[in-house]
Amino acid sequence: MATQRTSFNKLQRDRDKQEKAAAKRDRRQNRASAGDPERSLKPVSAGDEQALLDEVEKLHRQFDAGAIDFETFENTKAQLLSQLPVD
Repeated sequence: MATQRTSFNKLQRDRDKQEKAAAKRDRRQNRASAGDPERSLKPVSAGDEQALLDEVEKLHRQFDAGAIDFETFENTKAQLLSQLPVD
């Protein structure tokens, strides 16, 4: 008996899986080359509000440029804004 050939659907699933893996690899490489924004945050004292606002502005520029994803943007922004003193 002859061996059964792979079906078109299986080939398509394999191609989709390879494309998804390549896209994930590209995202990781882009994130690594842009630097981790959470690591690049400088420790800021509670009284240094301007430095915190500058960091938030820098974070917005990174997000607008596509250097960071939305989840990282939101988490880092929340962390920065929580350090701002409330009068």
